[in-house]
Amino acid sequence: MRSILPIVSDRDRSLFGPAALQAQENVGVLGGAVSRFGKSFIGEPEAIIREIQQDHAVKEADTLLVTIPNTLGVRENLRILGNIAEHLAPTIHSLRAG
Repeated sequence: MRSILPIVSDRDRSLFGPAALQAQENVGVLGGAVSRFGKSFIGEPEAIIREIQQDHAVKEADTLLVTIPNTLGVRENLRILGNIAEHLAPTIHSLRAG
């Protein structure tokens, strides 16, 4: 699982820019159990693509589960998904096909 948050506007930068500094894999507690959280890809689309190309787990996976924040509301989530579909999905798909 990877969180992917492309930054393509000033709104994205204000919402997600600070989180990019803490985008590494980490361990925390989820539902009372110790859990491992995968790396988040947060940044300009070109930078995210470069990081995905270097991510061994993504290269080996047959499925990529993308997560986005669930606390921002439907409209914001649709905007984020639209950014992923427009700016990242075609390239990610071509990486997997190649």
